[in-house]
Amino acid sequence: MSISIPGRKPANPNFSSGPCAKRPGWALENLIDAPLGRSHRAKVGKAKLRLAIDLTREILQVPADYRIGIVPASDTGAVEMALWSLLGARGVDMLAWESFGEGWVTDVVKQLKLKDARILKAPYGELPDLKTVNFDNDVVFTWNGTTSGVRVPNADWIPADRKGLTICDATSACFAQRLDYSKLDVVTFSWQKVLGGEAAHGMIILSPRAVERLTTYAPAWPLPKIFRMTNGGKLIEGIFVGDTINTPSMLCVEDYIDALQWSKLLGGLDALVGRADSNVKVLADWVAKTPWVDFLAKSADIRSNTSVCLKVVDPAVTALAPEAQAAFVKEMVALIEKEKAAYDIDGYRDAPPGLRVWCGATVESQDVAVLTEWLDWAFAQAHAKVANPV
Repeated sequence: MSISIPGRKPANPNFSSGPCAKRPGWALENLIDAPLGRSHRAKVGKAKLRLAIDLTREILQVPADYRIGIVPASDTGAVEMALWSLLGARGVDMLAWESFGEGWVTDVVKQLKLKDARILKAPYGELPDLKTVNFDNDVVFTWNGTTSGVRVPNADWIPADRKGLTICDATSACFAQRLDYSKLDVVTFSWQKVLGGEAAHGMIILSPRAVERLTTYAPAWPLPKIFRMTNGGKLIEGIFVGDTINTPSMLCVEDYIDALQWSKLLGGLDALVGRADSNVKVLADWVAKTPWVDFLAKSADIRSNTSVCLKVVDPAVTALAPEAQAAFVKEMVALIEKEKAAYDIDGYRDAPPGLRVWCGATVESQDVAVLTEWLDWAFAQAHAKVANPV
């Protein structure tokens, strides 16, 4: 098997699943209006933070009666805030089919030590049986499994008359997939995912039902300051209008606003979803005609359009021991990175050996198409070593 080295490279070789590629046309000069050196509690700082919240609501089409807050520590901080503040009032169903979902299970079972926790798991590439979820309990799940490339197909499996809260980690879904907020009580995400913002800041979106739980229930454990959303049994409303719990980077805020304004000019959520769908279609068309590769997701209806996970299915590779399969993929990734054709496309460390290509809205379809040429080339190079070991 011999394939010539491709004669072109992606214009933007960044395909990392987080932090993700900056938007097309991004430049540091776009952030010139950032109020650096000013307090985030000054009028200008609060105005920027409020603008970020308002644009988030507009682009994501969040209902008017849902609160949106900027919180510390990225999506992880937002999810932890929800788990520590809301759980314990009733039983909880924990859904896990990839490493981040597994992480939330660990927090609930080993850190919060909730006894009435039911764990519904599925292997990489699959979903748990959503029909078995008990919505008398609270339910914690990821909308899009960043490390498995598997997402829930929709929110039809969530009843409108549920008794428990639904807590959804949607960090690799927001701005690329449509969320049914009527079925979601807590939604979290981070700036550095689908819009390619800078790291360390998270967002939490609360339904009226979640706010009611916050103001009528006090967990049995002490809450760290950065998790507290209430004071004296009342919601700290300032969190949801730009008074952040701790000091945000105004440079990162400006970068997030820039991405939101780009999204608005592009056409909003419909345009963002369309771009991600177009990107993953390029990969799907390539996979359909390429015998050595397949999607990790078992079926198309649960396949992510952002963190797209691929596996090598060539018989000569699948016959190798798991460690050798992982080494084969790393060889492919290293070859492509050495040529500066693509960066950060190795699968997640806890996932099965494979590739992971970010296809969110800030990525261009043409760059995905060019990447597939490099994947074919790198596979041929690595396969030659397997066929003719030294």
